[in-house]
Amino acid sequence: MQTLLLNDHHSIPLLGLGTYKSNGADGQRVVAEALQMGYRLMDTAARYGNEADVGRGIRDSDIPRGEIFVVSKLWRESLGYRQAKAAFHASLQQLGLDYLDLYLIHWPANARNYPDWQQVNADTWRAMEELQAEGKVRSIGVSNFWPDHLEALLQTASVVPAVNQIEFHPGYHQPDVARYCREKGIALQAWSPLARGKIFGNEVLQRIAAAQGKSVSQVSLRWIVQQQVVALPKASSPEKMQENLQVFDFELTEAEMQLIAELPETGFSGELPDRWPERVNS
Repeated sequence: MQTLLLNDHHSIPLLGLGTYKSNGADGQRVVAEALQMGYRLMDTAARYGNEADVGRGIRDSDIPRGEIFVVSKLWRESLGYRQAKAAFHASLQQLGLDYLDLYLIHWPANARNYPDWQQVNADTWRAMEELQAEGKVRSIGVSNFWPDHLEALLQTASVVPAVNQIEFHPGYHQPDVARYCREKGIALQAWSPLARGKIFGNEVLQRIAAAQGKSVSQVSLRWIVQQQVVALPKASSPEKMQENLQVFDFELTEAEMQLIAELPETGFSGELPDRWPERVNS
């Protein structure tokens, strides 16, 4: 598994397992099997309602805790200094862990929901900085933040976010957000890297996959990790999990990378940080 060095000098695997909707005994099984076959990054969130299942899967895998990079996220109803600290400790308890490797603000406060959204995000971030200083979490970051949210946050932050987890896949990869984060030294993580399956019928991806002797999933994930963006595909079958791991034994050409970058909008979720809880395509 290849890794990426974050701005706080911790390393993160370039590919992990997304666990959204992986709940109960099946979710526990998926996590344990993924770790046993070589995954070392587990991505969950309070909102997913499966932190306890992810924690059980980690323990069932018998992989040493120090080898596993565990990510969870603070849900938007828990923004604020005191609320963030309480939510973090609840997540840690659910997971059954002593620390997290990465904790993210799942969605930023915005003007639709908070008249003082900048202060809400700043107070939340201050709580996360303190949790990091206490050794409860090794890296801290954000999710679904646009440059204006980050600009406001950086006005008061003592720690630059290590990560911004955003929707990023062929057909929707937010180049302006990506460019801003790279300029600030903030690593990118890709949620929904396979666009909820909307990319599988794309003829460009099919042609590239045939030329490379790979699947459309593998080509799409390779396009992401080749840009040094952490990919978090979901999968439940061992076959699919294994397939998604096989993205480090080939390389896309510059022309193929460009063709994928120029695909028309495909598979966009409709979720935007300044519109929640609305969706733009609802």
